[in-house]
Amino acid sequence: MSYNDPALLQQWEDRFVEFLQGRESDDASHDISHFQRVWRTACRIVNEGDMSVNRLVILTACYFHDIIVLPKNHPQRSMASTLAAEETERCLKALAFPQDLIGEVCHAVKTHSYSAGIPAETIEAKVVQDADRMEALGAIGLARCFYTGGKLKQKLFDPEDPLAMHRELDDRVYSLDHFELKLLKIADSMQTEAGQRMAERSSQFLRDFRDQLCRELKGEY
Repeated sequence: MSYNDPALLQQWEDRFVEFLQGRESDDASHDISHFQRVWRTACRIVNEGDMSVNRLVILTACYFHDIIVLPKNHPQRSMASTLAAEETERCLKALAFPQDLIGEVCHAVKTHSYSAGIPAETIEAKVVQDADRMEALGAIGLARCFYTGGKLKQKLFDPEDPLAMHRELDDRVYSLDHFELKLLKIADSMQTEAGQRMAERSSQFLRDFRDQLCRELKGEY
């Protein structure tokens, strides 16, 4: 049976969901619905790009890339994807996943992280990386940004200088600063043409939100 067979992919997806439901953390930005969205986005990137890929590798990496999650203020944050790759290998062996694919899956898991900065060397890893980064953009990215800021007890923005025209940007204090420090740079890091197009559109959503917020802070509703 081909690793791209729809029936096989559905069987493994069902197994992954059942397996991961017992491991969910209290971080709603990295729950099973996040994994499901990343997989759907990955499928769209593959289909739009008419790519020759191993979809089972992509599916599996989409579901396991955040099996280990560290808070954004954790001192080992940049190691999270490496730790996730190690845990993914253990989990897949326990699930009797095809042994010949485990290395490719773990590479995609290890390289998906923006903060780790590890180059993706396979087309499957590049697709997973792009699909995951789309979660930081658009309406979902906006929601996740402020949700994460709330968990870290950050302020929404600096009401006197929201765009940091007269201060240093600091996304450890203000969630809105994360737009300029990271989110609006993501489009330039996308690895696939389809991902680039999607990221450019969703980045504009964030810019429009930022501009509207600044207008409202001036009383311009």
